[in-house]
Formats: sequence, C-alpha cells, structure tokens
Amino acid sequence: MDVVFLSRLQFALTIMFHYLFPPLTIGLGVVLVYLEGMYLRTREPIFENAARFWTKIFGLNFALGVVTGIVMEFEFGTNWAAYSRYVGDVFGSALAAEGIFAFFLESGFLSLLLFGWDRIGPKMHFFATCMVALGGIFSSVWIVIANSWQQTPAGHVIREHTINGETFLRAEIVDFWALVFNPSTVNRLIHVWIGCFILGAFFVMSISAWYLLKGRHIEFAKRSFKGGLLLATISSLAQLNSGHYQAEGVAEHQPAKLAALEGVYKTEKGVGMYIFGWPDDETETVRFGLEIPGMLSFLVHGDFNAEVAGLDELEERWGRPPVWLTFQAYHIMVGIGMLFIGSTLVACFYWWRGTLFEQRWLLWYFVFAVGLAFVANELGWVAAEVGRQPWIVYPTVVNGELVGGLRTSDGISEAVRASQVLSSIIFFGLIYLMLFALWISLLHKKISHGPEPLTESPPEHKGTVLGAAAALRRHEHSLTEADEQSES
Repeated sequence: MDVVFLSRLQFALTIMFHYLFPPLTIGLGVVLVYLEGMYLRTREPIFENAARFWTKIFGLNFALGVVTGIVMEFEFGTNWAAYSRYVGDVFGSALAAEGIFAFFLESGFLSLLLFGWDRIGPKMHFFATCMVALGGIFSSVWIVIANSWQQTPAGHVIREHTINGETFLRAEIVDFWALVFNPSTVNRLIHVWIGCFILGAFFVMSISAWYLLKGRHIEFAKRSFKGGLLLATISSLAQLNSGHYQAEGVAEHQPAKLAALEGVYKTEKGVGMYIFGWPDDETETVRFGLEIPGMLSFLVHGDFNAEVAGLDELEERWGRPPVWLTFQAYHIMVGIGMLFIGSTLVACFYWWRGTLFEQRWLLWYFVFAVGLAFVANELGWVAAEVGRQPWIVYPTVVNGELVGGLRTSDGISEAVRASQVLSSIIFFGLIYLMLFALWISLLHKKISHGPEPLTESPPEHKGTVLGAAAALRRHEHSLTEADEQSES
C-alpha cells in the first residue's frame, strides 16, 4: 500500500463528500434572497410560504456542510504536514479571512434566518437572509483563492528555513493582493459560483417537478419551478462562456493539464477538440473519439491551424497528469453542461407557449436532473485537481525556468503510515455513510411534509406583538375546533 496514494484517496473522498453541500447551500441562498425579495415587493403570501419551506432545507444542508468540512482541515496536519509547512503562510491568511469575513457573517445571521419568522419584521428577516447568502459566497471566495494559488501561484517568494538542523522551503507572502488576484482566481470564482447557482436551481426544480407530478402544493410548486428555471437557464448559458475563459487560463498557465483535458498526446498543428473518446496511454491516441477538426487550435490560439503542445513535449518539464481520468471528468462535465443548456431552453419555450406544466416527460427529467448537477460540480473539481498532478502546488515560469512548486509526493507527512491512513478511510467512510443516510432521511421527511398551508395574516403584523397575538388566536381557534370535533 502506497501512503501517498492512500492519502490522496482519503482527501478526495472527504472533500468530494463535503462538496455535496456548499454548492447547494450557496445556490439555495440565492433562491431564498429572491423569494423573500419578491415577498417584500408583492406581499403575496405564496412567496413567504416558499421561503419558509426552502429555509428548512437550507438549514439542514448548512449543518451537514459544516460537519463534513472540519475533517479536511485536520487532514492538512495529519496527512500533509510537509505541504502545510510549505503553504502555511499563504493558506493561513486565506483561511483566517474565510473565518473572519465569511463564516462568522453566515453563522451569525443564520439563527435569525431559521428562527426569526414571526419574531422579527420581514425587512429585517430579508436582511438576515441576504447576509447568510453573502456569507456563503464570501466563504467560497477565500477557499477558491487558496486553491487557485496552488494552480497559479503569485504574490510570494520561496525562502529556505532551518529549524533543529532540518532545512526546508516555505512559500511566504510578499504581496497579499497579488496572491488574492492570482491569474486564475477570478475565472475560477465565477465558474464555481455559476455551478452553485445551477445546482441550487435544479434542486428547487427537482422537488417542484415532483410535487407537480403528484398533484401536491400546485401553486407553490409552479412558482418555485419558474424561479428555478429562470436561474438555471441564465446560469447554464453563462457557464458556457465562463468555461471558455477558464480553459484559456489553463492553456496559458498549465499546458500539461490542457493536454490531458483534451487528450493531446503529440504536438501538432490544427488540433481538433473531442466531443467524447477513450484515451489510451499505450498507443497515445484517443480511441472511439468524435472530433471537431481544428477546434482546439482555434479556441486556444484563434487559428484553426495553430500548433498545440502535446504531452510528448510537455511531460519532461511539467510531468504527465493521469490522462484518462482527467479527460473523462472534463468531457462528462461539459456534456452535462450542454444538456442543461438545451433542456432549460426547451423548458423556457414551453413556458412561453403556456404548456410547460403539461409536459410530464420534461417534469420527470427535471426530477432526476439534479443528480447530474451534483455530478457536474464534483467532476469539475476532479478535472481541476487530477489535471495538475504530479504537482500539489504548481511551479511558475520565470525567465523560461520553472521556479518553486511542490510535488504531491513531497507534501506527505513523514510520520504517517499507510495502515493508519487505510484504517481512517474505513472509519470515516462508515461515518460519512451514516451522515449521508441521515441527510437523505431528513430531506425525504421535509419534502414529504411539504410547505405549510398558506396563512393570510396581514403583512404589517408580521414580527409584531399584534402578529403574535393573531397567531395565538388562530392556534386557540384550531384547538377549539378540534375539541368540538372530538366531543361530537
């Protein structure tokens, strides 16, 4: 058993499980802001009713995200001590900023969001919702900045240190804002955010489509579905444009990753772009591939006959990423994205025709399409992280030479043993299975219960003593009716 492989596997499993929750939290946060904003503008109870329902699911998802995220920070010390020592100055500032500016903001207003209904006014509750949504977005900012620095390091110098006779290298910040706005930060942030919005929108549409197919909560489901469809359509189209700029940055700063993403084994002119295929490292070809001739050359260089560097030229200098996994993760992600563009546009066409909710086949598609949204988010990170191997921190090019960088095999803890990592994989695997089962069970319970019945209390009474008194009178009235029915 290889300790490096097992440690990589452990981190991949823990972060992929954790990443089920933050994108959905961010996406649902945007949905909640929209629903409460519409309620303030229109005062229609259906929007408040929808906001209350989705807030319950948001709270459940937020809790699972926090619990599963803690483990990864411990892994930096237990499995990746050499890596942590190398990047500690960089990661320390980014993670501290995430805690100060994001997590405290998000968690501080979370109690008002979850428990503030009928206790504070609608405007204050809307403000709390905005702060929670903003906190989730801020949290992603600092995490993506830290990860982007690993992909395209900037704003630092490599210094040599000696402690207790041991000499090691350490990346230290010299320009904080250059670190924050490293060459890939902005493109990656936009790409991640749009992926979160897509997931949140498809999650809302999935549950709403289920209600419509079962004939339950019809008005609530229609309003929620239309809002989700609008967000999903805009985000899916925007993601296509974002992905193009993301690829341009990869071509400039991580040429070996680009070659793995597109299965370019040999340096050639007029390189095509594969729609799908099966990379074969032995023959260094893409088998069973469907290719658009010259398209990769055009997208990278603006010329259908331009030369694109292949792994035969890049491997000696940059190393070779695992081509098959990188290629497949990337192409499946892109394929799902194109499917989302097509399906949301078709749904918008039926919406325009006024027959959207008559298309049962389309509603059934949206019930299950949320699974594809989860898959696309996960595969995006797989392509990004596997594609930068064998580097855990990519080197930079200075005067034609590679400077800095840390190979994955050099980032492992010296004290950790393969048997220890394997036992922790099994242990945490069991815990995560139980957490996943708990999440599904509670989610099913909340979806089965559905939104609460509409109440017609005057909007100006919300969050006031009069509102509380009115709620108490409604409760007493319902108890009186129940007593009368039992006596009869």
